[in-house]
Amino acid sequence: MKDFNKVERHEARELAVETLYAMDFNNQLKESFDLSVLPGKSEEEMKELSDNITVYARYLISGTLEHLDEIDEIIGRYSINRPVEKINCVDRNILRISIFSMLYCSQDVHPTIVIDEAVKLSQSLSTDVAYKFINGVLDNIFKKEVHK
Repeated sequence: MKDFNKVERHEARELAVETLYAMDFNNQLKESFDLSVLPGKSEEEMKELSDNITVYARYLISGTLEHLDEIDEIIGRYSINRPVEKINCVDRNILRISIFSMLYCSQDVHPTIVIDEAVKLSQSLSTDVAYKFINGVLDNIFKKEVHK
C-alpha cells in the first residue's frame, strides 16, 4: 500500500467513509457485501476514479468490516459520553476507518497522519465541531492502544 500518493490515499479514505456510511445507514454492515460496486457512487463516477483509489478504499472498507466488532468496542471505550450507536453516522465511520488504519496499517501510515486525515475528513464531510470530538477520541486511542 506504500505506492499510493497522498491525494489518492485521501480520496480513498473519503470513498471508504462514503461507502461505510451508506452501508451503515442501510443497516448492511453485518451482511456480506460485494465491494466491486460501492454504494453511493454511480458506475460513471467509479470509472473516473483511479485503480489506486478504489483498491485502497476497498482495502479500508473490507478491513474495517472484518474488525467491526472490535473497532466498535474500542470506540465505545473511548467515547465515554456517546455510545457508538448515538454517534453521527459520518463521524462513526470516520472513526472506524481511522481506528482500523491505526491498529492494522501503522506500518504503512503513521497514526498521527491517520488522525490528521480523520480531522480533514470530518471538516469536509461532517458538522463544524465534529472534528474536535474525532480528534479527541482518536488521540486517546493512539496514546492508550497504539503508542503503549
